[in-house]
Amino acid sequence: MRINLLNIGCFKNLVDSERLMHVLVDAGHDVHFGELEQSADIAIINTCGFIGEAEDESLSTIRRYARMKKEGRVGQLWIMGCYSQKLGEKLTEIVPEVDKIYGNFNWETLPQDLGIGMAIGLKRYLTTPSHYAFVKISEGCNQPCSYCIKPILNGPLKSEPMERVLEECRWLASQGVKEIQLVAQNLTTYGLDLYGKKRISELVSRISDLPGIEWIRLHYAYPSGFPKELLPVIRERENVCKYLDMAIQHSETKMLKLMRRGMSKESLTQLISDIRESVPGLYLRTTVMVGHPGETEPDYEALKQFVAEQRFERLGVFRYSHQVGSFCHQNYTDSISPEIKKERALGILAVQKQVLNEINDQTIGKDVRVIIDRKQDDDYIGRSEHSTPMADPVVKIRTEKQLSVGEFYNVRISGKADKNLLAAL
Repeated sequence: MRINLLNIGCFKNLVDSERLMHVLVDAGHDVHFGELEQSADIAIINTCGFIGEAEDESLSTIRRYARMKKEGRVGQLWIMGCYSQKLGEKLTEIVPEVDKIYGNFNWETLPQDLGIGMAIGLKRYLTTPSHYAFVKISEGCNQPCSYCIKPILNGPLKSEPMERVLEECRWLASQGVKEIQLVAQNLTTYGLDLYGKKRISELVSRISDLPGIEWIRLHYAYPSGFPKELLPVIRERENVCKYLDMAIQHSETKMLKLMRRGMSKESLTQLISDIRESVPGLYLRTTVMVGHPGETEPDYEALKQFVAEQRFERLGVFRYSHQVGSFCHQNYTDSISPEIKKERALGILAVQKQVLNEINDQTIGKDVRVIIDRKQDDDYIGRSEHSTPMADPVVKIRTEKQLSVGEFYNVRISGKADKNLLAAL
């Protein structure tokens, strides 16, 4: 059969889609990943339902594919992922054209419904460039954040056994993958459920020892209870990127308490200081949330000042959305208007734009090691260890030399273009 597989949402979703795609292709089906180009016997959409904007995108995509089904371009429409986990059979009331619904706890039975006896395993059909891949080391989360329904959608923390993760990384390296992107809802609690203690530092060290792995990048650390033993691993291992993705959400103790983040402003500030002192040159990626119930204008202004003072190298902003089933939905009123949320988000981004501009200025004239992700028009697009794919600034390299995608090169930063850097070889 001709199958169209479309992925929406986080990198953890992408790992599931790639594992599913491997089974479908191995069983002999013609699988197209991404937007439907011609027609499909079955369209499978892996959805996201984490925040309001993701829900809107998921529903809009499902409705668009429902129209394609009416037009005869799609035979059946199957939905999986967080959005379908959240809505369940109610989804067919909203979009009657949906034929099958899978949630986060039964999607691995999908191949059986196609008559495929093969189970979902570690092998994947990579949709990323062949030199990097995302590796999901755990699912679920035990944290009680007020705004988040991930523990409801994905269940409590469920770590992958360490040997299984290592086996997956070995296989990826054998396929030519050089850069491992570790992802989890809460990466820093890895192993707590299986081994009775956090073992993320040991896992990263063991992956670092694997032949062929040249970069390891860490996504979605949690600040409360951060395992400090991870910091020497990041500092001392040459193939562990000096990069840490850790969402802080807010700076003010009052807001952190309302958000149920388990920290105060003082403890958060101290953690950031400890991280930077322990790993010189580390780039810290974070996200903050504006418009959470209870956030006053002074709270927002204090957050904006905190962002300016801390000078995060990478930063994104979420606008709060009231999620059914969350602690917020049950206990707080979503009283801040969408207009104010948008205004506050833009205010934070304006501060961060200035911070990034100053950081980029300091990079000009320096030599950096980059990996080439692709060629775009006359430029090669590369990344340093300080940038993750599909999210962070890139290095645009213009040269008469022939460069190879997936290879490393030393370049000199010569300028900047908006948030990105320019380089010469």
